[in-house]
Amino acid sequence: MKSRPLDPLFNPSSIAVIGASRRDNAAGHGVLKNLVTGGVFQTYFCKPFKGKVFAVNPNAAEILGVKCYSSVLEIEEQVNLAIICVPAETVIPVLKECGKKKVKAAIIIAAGFREAGQKGMLLQKKIDEVAKQYKIRYLGPNALGIIRTSWAMNASFSPTMPRSGDVAFVSQSGALADSIIDWAVSHRYGFSAVVSCGNQENIDAADLIEWLADDEETKAITVYLEGVPDGQKLMAAMKAASKKKPIIALKGGKSAAGHAAAQTHTAAIATEYEIFKAAFSQCNTHIVDTVEELFDTAKALAQQPVCAQKEIAIITNGGGAGVLCADYCHELGIPLAMIKESTLKKIDDSGKMHRAYSRRNPMDILGDALPERYEVAVNALLSDPGIGGLIVIQTMQTMTNSRKDAEVIVEARKRFPEKPIICTYLGGMLSKPGMDVLDSHNIPDYNDTRKAALAMKALIERAVFVKRKV
Repeated sequence: MKSRPLDPLFNPSSIAVIGASRRDNAAGHGVLKNLVTGGVFQTYFCKPFKGKVFAVNPNAAEILGVKCYSSVLEIEEQVNLAIICVPAETVIPVLKECGKKKVKAAIIIAAGFREAGQKGMLLQKKIDEVAKQYKIRYLGPNALGIIRTSWAMNASFSPTMPRSGDVAFVSQSGALADSIIDWAVSHRYGFSAVVSCGNQENIDAADLIEWLADDEETKAITVYLEGVPDGQKLMAAMKAASKKKPIIALKGGKSAAGHAAAQTHTAAIATEYEIFKAAFSQCNTHIVDTVEELFDTAKALAQQPVCAQKEIAIITNGGGAGVLCADYCHELGIPLAMIKESTLKKIDDSGKMHRAYSRRNPMDILGDALPERYEVAVNALLSDPGIGGLIVIQTMQTMTNSRKDAEVIVEARKRFPEKPIICTYLGGMLSKPGMDVLDSHNIPDYNDTRKAALAMKALIERAVFVKRKV
């Protein structure tokens, strides 16, 4: 594959931690430990970095079993990526040494630059000059770093690593990215990459989106932004990337209070929210309103085919849940399909359905439904040419077999790969066996019917764009 400028950032074979520290509460210690072990707080997903790790600290012989060098220039081998964990006022000489060492990419962790006033802006300008002189691409400053799960690379001071997945997350806020990673671990949500771009002084969100658009491990790109330093560049990157894979964006700083907070947080150049929405809509970017919606939408877009025909069907074993889902679909402009008589006859002739099932959309197969009823209804509705996609709802009753119901859906996914299936397994402990089956087969499952409807809406909108693009 052709080499690209950000390859040393995303796929380095060697990393130097400059400012590695023996103090366990220092960023330089946390970053080094993350590379050596995968995370300060160990989880099932934490693994040591596959490449070489070097530590730079003139006052230590070794840290965490890694030999220390007094300068990056003393390292005999090539260094692809430098993670700079020194105070803001000492970044410039360190960056110059990286340039002389021919390091191609850097992550600047320190804050205290443009977001900190006039003095910080002058310091930032000098750093930019050094970076340009030595042709170094850098992330930050004021950046959390980057996690690349397939490389077992936690090149950040995030305390742990999420599991590998197919959604990339680009965040202007490092603290938000940290919290998302913690959430992802407990919810088994997978990422191909998590990147905190900080102040976006050199590498910005547009650069990251451009790289991720050609990343084979990434199926959907999620973005949290507070400000846009170069609107035209970002729009061009999103427009080009959206032709290859879906992009979902969440904007911070919508209100006057949020706008003011963004200015002091990551030196964001905030924009009017309505302008932002209009511009991003032109780039075929899905705009969402909450963090939860950001990742719910991404999961569906990454794991399911588009909904080529906008009329959908709903199957439920709980009438109330089906009614709520139908209401949400109406609210979101998702039409429910008229089920063909031939499809209903197929269901009736199966001999598996209770005589009191609803025979309409939503299709209520009643609370005592066993997996056989789900199997008949799911396959019959997916085979109906007038139905573009399916939302399957399960409520937990005494006779409900959560795991086997999920296995029915997995088999249907194989039989009808061109139609999306979104699930809503309502409940908790008793529904978990089925949830785990769905999760292991990349079938999105949500704990609320409105989330399922929102996910289906995104798949319908994506289908419209894909058709228009062709």
